[in-house]
Amino acid sequence: MPDKLQIGDRVVRKSYGGDVLFQIIDIQQDGKICSLIGVDFRLLADAPLADLVKVDQEQEEKLREVCRRKHEEAMRMIQQTRPGAREQNVWRQINHTGEMGGSFDWPGRVLHLDGDRNYLRKCLAVYAEMKVPADGYYLPEKEFPVHVMSLLEKHRPDILVLTGHDAYQPRRGSADDLNNYRHSRFFVEAVGKARIFQQCKDSLVIFAGACQSHFEAILNAGANFASSPKRINIHTLDPVYIAEQVSYTSIQKPVSVYDMVKHTITGIEGVGGIETRGCFRLGIPKNLRLPAGEV
Repeated sequence: MPDKLQIGDRVVRKSYGGDVLFQIIDIQQDGKICSLIGVDFRLLADAPLADLVKVDQEQEEKLREVCRRKHEEAMRMIQQTRPGAREQNVWRQINHTGEMGGSFDWPGRVLHLDGDRNYLRKCLAVYAEMKVPADGYYLPEKEFPVHVMSLLEKHRPDILVLTGHDAYQPRRGSADDLNNYRHSRFFVEAVGKARIFQQCKDSLVIFAGACQSHFEAILNAGANFASSPKRINIHTLDPVYIAEQVSYTSIQKPVSVYDMVKHTITGIEGVGGIETRGCFRLGIPKNLRLPAGEV
């Protein structure tokens, strides 16, 4: 007889072919229904206890290895494309920056609000690895609209990321109805508040959403980029990859939406957006000690 499932166990759903690794965060209704949170994907779900199978360490490693490989590939592509983009930025300015003491990088700064404390830690670590200046806060999604304005006032970022967990609940009704999503309405409200703070979509670039979020409603509220066009799951780090693209694309040109999507794990079915200018600025001379730039 299999072990009794407990809060904290890693599981998969039999009805979905074990496609997503979850962790049990609550057990309800006399132990018959479990609340689940995605381990690598920004998804919330409820499932009958009978539909869940506990995974051992070896099975978990196999499930997570796919995501690890995709993350490594995304990071490799970013590292390959950034030097070429920077060289173009240099030559758009002055061909003789060397004579003027060289140049320094001034990437766009990110304010990242996350509904998952563990995901936030992962995201901040990747921002640091990619040399993207970022400030991060853990908040439950319902508190995003409450705190977003004060945090924007405090940090004055170039890029705002609003993410966490979400899910479309088809049993409630149509995918067009915002009430049929766990947290999409909070993303929409927070984006609306942020647009009161800064109306220009190039002065404050916004990504908002999580797994299966109401893509159209979030864009209509004022976001530049959002999830999820096909109501699919997005990876934990997809918002970070998008923010990096904006942070290191020159203010002199728009972000390539194609390249942006190519650098995510989920792809075009999970994330999308509108043409937007980058936030990267080149400065001279590089021997100045300025806190925001990467010399």
